[in-house]
Amino acid sequence: MTTTTVLVLHALVEAPETERYGLEVMAMTALPSGTVFPILARLEGLEWLESGWEDIDPSVAGRPRRRYYRLTHEGSQAADAALARVREERLRRTSRLRHPSVAPGRGLAGGVA
Repeated sequence: MTTTTVLVLHALVEAPETERYGLEVMAMTALPSGTVFPILARLEGLEWLESGWEDIDPSVAGRPRRRYYRLTHEGSQAADAALARVREERLRRTSRLRHPSVAPGRGLAGGVA
């Protein structure tokens, strides 16, 4: 899972029942539209998200309609599980960096001690 997808999922799981529109997700993640919208489309294709256009008259509202995205029940569970896997992997990597294993009988340069 890419870092950008993780950022988008974090924005969505923050309040899983809340509908968010694309520009809102962009602001929450500091990612550009060319990154956020393909991720939202991919997550919707996986049925992790559902979306729909707001019901407004753009000429009355003075702005274009917004497409809102919301995690599905299954998507919320899948996102939580995916983010947990990412956290576990990061902890493993951090732990390996803090405590690099040195094979017995070998020095740090790889020679026999």
